[in-house]
Amino acid sequence: MKETRQRFGFSHLDEADFKAGLRSYARYRDLGIAAASAGAAVAHVIRFQPPCTDEVRVWHTHDVEFQMVYVLKGWILTEMEGHAPERMRAGSCWLQPPGIRHRVVDYSDDCEVLEVVLPADFATHMDQ
Repeated sequence: MKETRQRFGFSHLDEADFKAGLRSYARYRDLGIAAASAGAAVAHVIRFQPPCTDEVRVWHTHDVEFQMVYVLKGWILTEMEGHAPERMRAGSCWLQPPGIRHRVVDYSDDCEVLEVVLPADFATHMDQ
């Protein structure tokens, strides 16, 4: 594992911190992990914006070393290539292997997840 220079970091909930990000149908709250870990990892809370549309359901991959998602509120129906869609509820967690083709199929109006990804800066490739 690559050694990184890390520093102490903290984040307190502020509704104003939820901003546009990677996905137009979601709002992201950066938890400060990318800055504190010198880019080794990123962590954010994602609030999915209703309604779930076809834009959400596009298959895609990420160039990552690690990606973990924990459902904080509501539910999300997610599908990994080679596996049946899985409804994840508050308290559910999943690990997406690096490069796995996946998509979001649906989510509740109050869906909120915590996502942790290594590295902080990664590419996303959408199916055409």
